[in-house]
Formats: sequence, structure tokens, C-alpha cells
Amino acid sequence: MDTPNNFKRKLIYQFIKRLFDIFVALISLLILSPLLIILSLVIVLTSPGGPFYLDTRLGKNHKPFKVIKFRSMKKDDRPIEEILSPEDYKEYLKEYKLDNDPRITKVGKVLRKTSLDELPQLFNILFGQMSLIGPRPIKEKEYQLLWQGHEDLFYVKPGLTGYWGAHGRSNVRYEDRVKMEIYYVYHRSLALDIKIFFKTIVVVLSGKDAK
Repeated sequence: MDTPNNFKRKLIYQFIKRLFDIFVALISLLILSPLLIILSLVIVLTSPGGPFYLDTRLGKNHKPFKVIKFRSMKKDDRPIEEILSPEDYKEYLKEYKLDNDPRITKVGKVLRKTSLDELPQLFNILFGQMSLIGPRPIKEKEYQLLWQGHEDLFYVKPGLTGYWGAHGRSNVRYEDRVKMEIYYVYHRSLALDIKIFFKTIVVVLSGKDAK
């Protein structure tokens, strides 16, 4: 049970974290706005469809929201099991990613390799749906298959990056990712958030473990 002092520390932590989220998101959007416009044009001109991809994810307290990303895949309204081969679909259900996903465009590969496809989520942060640091937002089907029993995950807002993103990214198996995300929820603090923030910058700039 939380003591009054622990409760006060949590409130202060949440307040500072939200201020930091708003500040970094606003500054980043202002500085990166020319890049965002250029990337939007490149995506539209190189493959049919709009520049953004909106997907429903589960946020804090299981509240669904639309995560915003640059579109890195070909536009295809068919169910995923009809697009992928049986072998690829089996791998997707196990890891929720593919090493060689046939749906990804040439531009999309670059966006994912550099993590530029994640930049529009800065708007999700401004809207209060996400935080800079937190567990990755998951899909409803993903939750039903793999995350039930880990309800502590939904005590916090999902993040643009997090403990998993700063410690392995695509080279981490899904079951280990679950452990990393839960670890963050139990040990979150300003010190850990700052460490993850700067470690993520190093990892993204180096391109380490990105696919």
C-alpha cells in the first residue's frame, strides 16, 4: 500500500514527466516540420496511398487510441493471413514482426531502419495518449493472445520508446520484450526515463538492432 510520501512522489514524477513530454514533442515537431513534410511527399509519390498509417492500440487503462505512424507498407486492405505466406504468418503470430516482410515498401525499409516512421507519434504525445518513455502500445489481438495476465502494463501510458526500444529493439524475442516492458512499469522513475531517453538517441543514431 502506498504511503502518503510515495503517493506524493508519484504525483510529482507524473507531473514532471508530462511537462517533459509536451516540451520535447513541441520542440521536436517545430524543428522537424520540414523533414516531416518531405517524408510525407516521398511516401505519397513512391507508393499509392496517404503518408500516414493509423492503427488502433491499447493505451493506459486499456483505453483504445489511434497511433500515428508514417506509412511504411503497401496499401492492401486484405487480412494479413491472406497477404503473407503460411510460413510468414506463423512467424508473425509468434513475434508480431517479420525479418523480411513483403508488405514493406523500399521507402518503408529506410523509414523503419532509421525509426523515422515513428516521428508522427509526437502528435500522440501532445494529445496525451502516449509518453516519450513507456511500454510500446499493443494491439487488441496482441493483448488477447500474449499479454493477458500482464495488467500492470496498462498502469502507464505507452511510449514512443522504452526499456525494450533502448535495449535491443528488433533483436529481442517477443517473450523477452514482455519481461522488459513489465520491468519498466515496476521500476519507472525520472532517472530511468532519462537513461532510456539518451540511450535511445544513441541506438537510433547508430542504427543498432534496427530492421
